[in-house]
Formats: sequence, structure tokens, C-alpha cells
Amino acid sequence: MTMAVGLGLLSRVTSVASSSCLKGFSTNSKMPCPFLTRLSQNYVKNYAPVLIKMYGNQCPVISRSITQMASNNEVQENLTSAASKCPFLNEVSGAIKELKQDDVIEVNQDKSDSGNEVFAYDQFFHQQIMKKKKEHSYRIFKKVNRLAGPGEFPKAFEYTSGKKPITVWCSNDYLGMSCHPAVKNEVGIALEKYGTSAGGTRNISGNSTLHEKLETALAELHEKDAALLFTSCFVANDTTLFTLAKALPGCHIFSDAGNHASMIQGIKNSQVPKHIFRHNDPQHLEELLQTVDYQTPKIVAFETVHSMTGGVCPLEEICDIAHKYGALTFVDEVHAVGLYGQHGAGIGERDHVMHKMDMVSGTLGKAFGNIGGYVAGNANLIDMIRSYGAGFIFTTSLPPTVLAGARKAIEILASDEGRMLREKHQDNVQYLRGELLRNGFPVEYTPSHIIPIKIGDPMKCSAVSDALIKYKGHYIQAINYPTVARGQEKLRLAPTPHHTKEMMDLLIADLKDVWNELELPFTGMRCSQECQFCQKPILFDYHESRDRCKVPNCPQMVAAA
Repeated sequence: MTMAVGLGLLSRVTSVASSSCLKGFSTNSKMPCPFLTRLSQNYVKNYAPVLIKMYGNQCPVISRSITQMASNNEVQENLTSAASKCPFLNEVSGAIKELKQDDVIEVNQDKSDSGNEVFAYDQFFHQQIMKKKKEHSYRIFKKVNRLAGPGEFPKAFEYTSGKKPITVWCSNDYLGMSCHPAVKNEVGIALEKYGTSAGGTRNISGNSTLHEKLETALAELHEKDAALLFTSCFVANDTTLFTLAKALPGCHIFSDAGNHASMIQGIKNSQVPKHIFRHNDPQHLEELLQTVDYQTPKIVAFETVHSMTGGVCPLEEICDIAHKYGALTFVDEVHAVGLYGQHGAGIGERDHVMHKMDMVSGTLGKAFGNIGGYVAGNANLIDMIRSYGAGFIFTTSLPPTVLAGARKAIEILASDEGRMLREKHQDNVQYLRGELLRNGFPVEYTPSHIIPIKIGDPMKCSAVSDALIKYKGHYIQAINYPTVARGQEKLRLAPTPHHTKEMMDLLIADLKDVWNELELPFTGMRCSQECQFCQKPILFDYHESRDRCKVPNCPQMVAAA
């Protein structure tokens, strides 16, 4: 299939998937059936059963036929009678002859004679899967093997339809530490010396000097008394918030509305009173804190860099408000550690407010290029989590290879080499974001290293992602519900220091081709106003917070300077 034909088909499919395709259709309407007007005749006939299963309940004619089928088991009779009212069914009458009742009726229909039957487990699971598919949140993983040889990062091979080289643009291995020669060497040494496993929980057989040295390094990085390692930062957040909330008498938790699922789960499981403040809104937080007695134990939980929007919180302001009302701060720096600050400790170090962060959680699995999570804080707090946190106590600890590799990555990113990588990283982020905006892509501006391109439709978002990897060799994962709210679907780019300018220019050209083929709008930050001197469109400058011409040596801008 050629790219033009393939993308054309994707475009037609995404048109049907949009909510507008069925809106307003009724038996009395003269409106043509959207299935027939937006899809090719062959596609309609070939995929009629799929279309009925996926969208039948949203059509007033088909849905009534399905309801009748549920009661009398007559698939063909009901669909045939409905064809006189539904142009789609009339067109595909031949294709639906093989359609079975189970294909169109919801699998959770009540059965009057089910009293002596075992619960239909498999049908229930099937129903849940179909529910995800209908709302276009069903996940299909790309088959990708990233490469770690000399000079290969950020290249990979993709295997969906044979082995194909691609460039990865969406990895959270932000600085390429997973393939750094010194990190790989430390992993190799640990493997030969200590083997592949920790041998169990740290209480039973998994503790080692490698664990203790890494925890010491993490505590020093965040200028805290102590740190505690977990198998992931999901477990770290969940376990720490749950344990603290259950232990503190009468505790209340104040949670940012944009918090990660790991924090939400720990808070929910604790069953303590919770208060949700608007994302990155210190004033709303203060309003909520004022409703709870000053002496009541309180935890304010939030993230510095938001993983999907790329937003950065007003860290010092939130910490000051929390402490003003007697609360502890729990700060997730997962998408900031390694990337900000003189030594890579995160936004807290960059903004010189680490002393105001009572608890810090971070990951070894993103900028540090390994796996695992941790929390850092004062000695008593960390020791209490170590002693009471089930997610720590009853889980096999991190293996020697991870401990050695992560410690080396932290050491590198705290050095001059790490500072050089961070500077190059930020340069690449600024270049790619600027070029995307200049070409009219709907980039959501963020002050961090994350570049979201908002699409707002799950099928269109997936179509762009699929077309890029299939026809152009670029991997950018579509971000759909439940990772983001419905209507906020987006592509999430994360360029690294190892992406070249040539790679970025090629990505923009290829993305533009796909965008045009799918007939998506270019709604980025372009201004219709023209510069009075060079007659070029004026682009909004986020750094200057004003409109300005971006044409080199423009007389207007030279004079303004």
C-alpha cells in the first residue's frame, strides 16, 4: 500500500470515528448516512460487521434492531427489516448475511435462565475489551527494540510488519543514560561480580552495600538525611503516601488535580479525607488548607514537571503555602531529576528551594536510564517508611546491575558532562519547539523539555502516530485516554541531546506530509498580522511575551533592539 493510499484510508476511518459522524441522524432525517458518504464503497462492504459492532449502538435505527435481537434472537430478520429505514444496512445487506447474534448484541445482556449458570467470566472480559475499543482507548503496543551500540541512540528497530529502522522521539530516556558506555560498563561489572538478582526482599536476603551506596548518593543529591529505594516510582509514591496518611492521626491530604496515577492510588487507598486543588493553583490550595485546623496533620502532594502537559509548578509558592498551614510537602520530581539543576537534582535544585521540600520522590527509570524509584527526606521519616511500608517490605529489591548502573548515571549527570548534556538537551528542545510552531503545528507551549502537540481526537491522534512509524520511520506514541482526559489527546515529543538538527528538520517535513494527507488543520501559534517592513507573518514570542517578527535582520526588530 502506498503512503498516499494508506494515509487516505486512515483519514476516512478517522472521519467516521469522530463523534460528529453519527450526530443528528434519525429515521425521519433526509441526511445521507455518514458511513456511506465518508467511506469508500468497498470499505463499507468489507467491514460492515465491524462497523455495526463498533458504532451500531450510536445509530438510532441499528440500535433499535440490536435491542430487538436481544429478545428474539432473530439477527437477519431484524437487520433486514431495518434496512428499509437505514441506507447503510440496505447497502450492506449482502455483507451482513453472515453476521451472528453474538457479533452485535452486547455480551452483558441479562439472561432470565442464568440462575444455575456460572458467571460468564470470558464474556465479561470480552465486554471490557470491546468497551475500550469503542471509546478508542484500547492500547496496541508498538514492537520496538531500542539500540544501545556506539552512536546508535536514539535509533531503534520496529517489528510490526517486518524489521524496520526508526528514530524514537517519545522515550523518557531523556539523556541517553541507558546506553552511556560508562553506565553499561558498571552494569557489566556488577553482573559478573554479583549476578542478576538481589535474591529477595532486603529484609530476607536482598540488602547489599550497593543498595546503601545508592541511597546515600540519592540523599546527597537532594540534600536530605536519607533515601529509600523501591522497585518503581509508582510503588514509591503509592507506598509512601498510603503509609504516611494511615499513620498520621487524623491526616488530611491535599492533592494537585493533575497528579500521577501512582499518587492518586496511594491517596485513595489510605481512605483519609482528601482535598483536590486545581492544577498548579497555589491560591486554590490555600483556600482548601484554610478549612482544616492548623494542628491537624496534613500532606500536600504535587509534581514539579507534569508528565503530559509539560507544565512546571510554582514550587516555592506551593511549599510556602503548605508550611504556612502546618502541612508537609510531598514533591514528585520524576520528570525533573537528572534534567534540571547544577547536579541534576531537579526543579528544586534549579530554583534553590530543596530545603522547602519535606519529601522528594524520583525515578531511576527516566533521565538516569535504569529502573526503580525512591523517596528522600529526613532520617526519621524515611526510617518510618522503611519500617511500615508494605510496598517496600514485601517486594524483592532491585538487582545489583540496576543499582550499579543507576549510581554511575547519577555520578555522570552531577558532573560537567551532565551539565553539558542538559544544556544541549534544552537547546534541542527549544529548536524543535520553535520549528514546530513556525510551521503551524498546534504545539502546547510548556516551559519544560516536554513538547505536546494537541490533536484532541483519539482516532486522529493514533492515525498520525501510525502513519509516522509506518511510512516515515518516526516513532511518536499517541497519548489517549486514560493517560490524558478525553478531548486532550496529543502527540508527546521528548527530543534528547542526541537528536541532531538534521533529524529534527526531517521529522518536521515528514510530520507535515502526514498532517496534510490526513487533512488536519495547522492551528499553531501563527499570527495573521504581517510585519509592516518585511510583509511576513508575525509569530508570537513566548520569551518576550509579545508579538514580534522572526525574520532575520528585519528592520523593525533591529530598530526595536
